[in-house]
Amino acid sequence: MNDKSVSIRPARREDVPAIVAMLADDHLGRGRERVEDPLPASYYAAFARVERDPNLTLVVAESEGRVVGCLQLAVLSGISSQGGIRGLLEDVRVATDCRSRGIGEKLVQWAVTEAKARGCNLVELPTHQTRTDAQRFYKRLGFTASHVGMTVRF
Repeated sequence: MNDKSVSIRPARREDVPAIVAMLADDHLGRGRERVEDPLPASYYAAFARVERDPNLTLVVAESEGRVVGCLQLAVLSGISSQGGIRGLLEDVRVATDCRSRGIGEKLVQWAVTEAKARGCNLVELPTHQTRTDAQRFYKRLGFTASHVGMTVRF
């Protein structure tokens, strides 16, 4: 598999199990995702909500018929930054056995290009403080550390 054999396309309902598996494939995801067969219906309900929302785009990276990466782009309007539109990248994942092959870079570059095309004046990408490898990767792609994030779970 090389970068040329990887395509980025909109996610489909049948991709949900592969996406959830990638989301669960680290120390943080194992604690919050449920990889079961069949998957809990909540994942499919969430996919349907994302698919209906014109401000959300969930894409996958596919190679040789296999989903090997995913990313969600949210386009958010706001008052700050002189009413600027921002892109928010979330759930950037590449299958463990496919990392360091340019797939993550291709996904992120796709998202940045798409955000610009949709009128965004900046792209934000939250990443957990323990994901130091991911932080190095994002810095290499031109992102800079800029915020301290806070979370409340219900």
